[in-house]
Amino acid sequence: MTSNARITDSNIWLIYGAILLLGLAYGISLALVGLFLDALSYTKSDIGSLAVWFALGIVLLSIPMGFVIRRFSARATLIVSLVGYACAVAAFPLMPNFTSIALVRFFDGAFSVGIWVSCETVLLSRANKDNKAFVTSLYSMAMAVGYVLGPLLARGIVALAPMKVAFFVSGAISLVAAALVSLRLASDIPETHAEDASVSGAPSTVAAAARSVIWRIKTCCFATFAYGYFQAAVVLFLPLYLVQEKGIESSRTIIIPAFFAGGMLLFTNLAGRVGDRIGHLPLMRILSVVGGAMVLGFVFIDSFWVMCLAVFVAGATLASISPLSLALQGVVTKPHEYSRANALYNTFYAAGMLLGPAISSRIFDKAGGVPMLYHLAAVWVAFILFSVAFRRDDPRVRRLARASRAAA
Repeated sequence: MTSNARITDSNIWLIYGAILLLGLAYGISLALVGLFLDALSYTKSDIGSLAVWFALGIVLLSIPMGFVIRRFSARATLIVSLVGYACAVAAFPLMPNFTSIALVRFFDGAFSVGIWVSCETVLLSRANKDNKAFVTSLYSMAMAVGYVLGPLLARGIVALAPMKVAFFVSGAISLVAAALVSLRLASDIPETHAEDASVSGAPSTVAAAARSVIWRIKTCCFATFAYGYFQAAVVLFLPLYLVQEKGIESSRTIIIPAFFAGGMLLFTNLAGRVGDRIGHLPLMRILSVVGGAMVLGFVFIDSFWVMCLAVFVAGATLASISPLSLALQGVVTKPHEYSRANALYNTFYAAGMLLGPAISSRIFDKAGGVPMLYHLAAVWVAFILFSVAFRRDDPRVRRLARASRAAA
């Protein structure tokens, strides 16, 4: 069955187009942020601190974003967030000092999480219950394609113009995405942004509803935390590990992220199809076992090209967990809970992005790259054990268990 046959709602394809454009805008800016700040004589510590401000914007705005969407709709929130991101990224190269740059990076993260939660709410509300992982896998792939093409476009821009122009181009692309959404995206399905009548009113009642949601999506939240933790740490420190402890030239490590992205692009959609058939949580556990083994393999592999293959497999497995966990979340929550669940989900992702580099850098500095890799593998082991303990959180697993008992 083709993807067109499985996805008949044009609004889903519109979200894919918008997120591809956003990924392109992200790819341009992310490829140049470090270089731009380095050219302004900011230290490595300063650059790392500014990355924390970006993640802090995600963390602090994730949970309120659920309320914003329920109050104003995912469509309106998405349009405002895309425009806000465009303003933030275009303002970045114009900021005169560290404080102003930190503030812009904070809003960069805040508007980014508004985009993510809005897009995910639209996708989950419009996807069928039997193809949510398929839909979310294409969402991840669209973003990844933008990430791959963005740096290539950035390289062409800086060859023709000052580096700051690239950030203006990034902002312009985000504005194009905002215009596309504004002109073509249909209004929300009413139940996906209406406040749940049963939890409106007393703060304690709202808090109880949030606790109920987070308990149901706990395995999803752990999965996205582990991925955010791993992704943020490995991007920063795997190249350093290869240079310092494997003796690989730094110029060769530049292509390492391409292998990770390549694995993700080639395998994510297949993982989504399989997850929709056999259950999202069992497949996430299998992928964690394989991906965690690849992380341990980094310790023992000396050949650069074998390392690239291991990174490819890690991308194919661990990066596929993110859309699978998002799909599982869409299955175990009700439509009017999507915005709240997506907000909580992204909070855990951002928390992983905050903690991963901070803890990994300390381990790397104090004990070296090998213990750092062991601790990254341990994060996935912890998720595997957690997913086994709460394996019945996946409705498909519960149905199979009931069918097995009935057959016996």
